[in-house]
Amino acid sequence: MPGELDILIPTCDRPAALAVTLTSLLGQTAASDLRIVVSDQSQPPIDEADPAVTPGLRELVAVRRVLQTADLPLEWHTHLPRRGMAEQREFLLEHVVAPCALFLDDDLVLEPDLVVRLLRVIRRERCGFVGAVPIGLSYLHDVRPHEHLIEFWDGPVEPEKVQPGSEAWLRHEQHDAAGIHHIAERLGVDKTNERLYHVAWVGGCVLYDTAALREVGGFSFWHELPAAHAGEDVLAQLRVMARFGGCGLLPSGVYHQELPTTVHDRSTDAPWALPLEPGIGPA
Repeated sequence: MPGELDILIPTCDRPAALAVTLTSLLGQTAASDLRIVVSDQSQPPIDEADPAVTPGLRELVAVRRVLQTADLPLEWHTHLPRRGMAEQREFLLEHVVAPCALFLDDDLVLEPDLVVRLLRVIRRERCGFVGAVPIGLSYLHDVRPHEHLIEFWDGPVEPEKVQPGSEAWLRHEQHDAAGIHHIAERLGVDKTNERLYHVAWVGGCVLYDTAALREVGGFSFWHELPAAHAGEDVLAQLRVMARFGGCGLLPSGVYHQELPTTVHDRSTDAPWALPLEPGIGPA
């Protein structure tokens, strides 16, 4: 029988970072009801790489053994050739069997209760997604008050259309650096009085209602983009939010490992290249 949650991790050439991320999943208080699905686009693939020459591979192999010993389901796919991040995410979505799907970047560290907190929100709000913003702890002393505007949901989370370039689009600034940590600290928001807030989008750690994500087409728009693109997660969230609503969770509970990006060509940005509503022509 499927559990309540599938955790989906796209990865590419980051075995050591992925080992850290998987270790933080091992400690989740919801671990008995989740399954992890990894789609690997490393070259050479991680399952074919030589531990003697691939940094971080020994650590990853060790963590995979620990997960197996702990009976935490891990489904591993080598998925090549690369056709872009949207196709990679669509591939993962096709393997989801649970009612909720958590897309997680391969370079994060989660607090032990984060998955439970996210699940609690999506059960209560019955919205399309809830996200936790990764915090860059190297920016703890880089306080940017001009980026700290935040609008809380005081009632139920409802559908909301956010267009690229609109006033609401500027909400993304509150997620820069350690901004969301500073906002929570300034307002005295902690896990005892957590709040939901309006977002433009959330990067890195987003829990979807699987049916809602599929109803708006998921990431099937990958066919409409060149292989070199960015912003595919943003476009999917905008489409889900317009129909089902979406929100951010404060405080966050997830942290960046702050590694260089593996997506280098960002000349095509999906939310600017494709429409908010599927099937109505160019943006």
